[in-house]
Amino acid sequence: MDTYINPLIENIHQELLPAFQIESVDPHEPVKVHYLPDPWRLLGKGNYAAVVYHPNHPNVVVKIYAPGRPGFEEEVEVYQRLGSHPAFSQCLYVGIGFLVLKRLYGVTLYDCMHLGVRIPIKVIRDIDEALDYARRRGLHPHDIHGRNVMMHEGKGFVVDVSDFLHEETCSKWNNLKKAYYWLYRPFFSPIKLRIPYFLLDIVRRSYRRCASFKTTCCRLVRSFISP
Repeated sequence: MDTYINPLIENIHQELLPAFQIESVDPHEPVKVHYLPDPWRLLGKGNYAAVVYHPNHPNVVVKIYAPGRPGFEEEVEVYQRLGSHPAFSQCLYVGIGFLVLKRLYGVTLYDCMHLGVRIPIKVIRDIDEALDYARRRGLHPHDIHGRNVMMHEGKGFVVDVSDFLHEETCSKWNNLKKAYYWLYRPFFSPIKLRIPYFLLDIVRRSYRRCASFKTTCCRLVRSFISP
């Protein structure tokens, strides 16, 4: 670990973690951060963890898991397998329940839809190449949706890799690409259509319910036909 990060690690243990308050109420919804000490800033929230950064160390972030939520050890292993790749972050330090990661700059594709920012086709291709790289490393890209991928200066990045050890099939990225090629490029992109967050959230929740229903039906069918 580079010496420049040592003061940050000390700050995490002495100032951030003792005061930080995070809660995960619903595993399908973003965590709630009840308190974050100054001068730390909240960068983003996922279903199991929050990402924060210190203004004196803007190029690294701290990902802190909510109590009782799984996936921490698996994410550590994923970063070990990924090594160094321009479309992924890198793990710089592993603590108890938190990771220090290289910061990725950009705007999520989810936010691009809200802001009316055009998404070049190269971004989609960059993410495809990054996911293929992960597969060559023995990983299984999973839960790749609009909030987990982003773009910066015309390049695509994968933000969240915490579920890359899950071997079951996940069609979220393929479905997102279909929507990109069939709807976004011919209709939304030319007019820079801005979609309100409440509509995006309706689509997100509806997709999740449909996916859950489909999974339940498949399990029922297998239970009937299995010997």
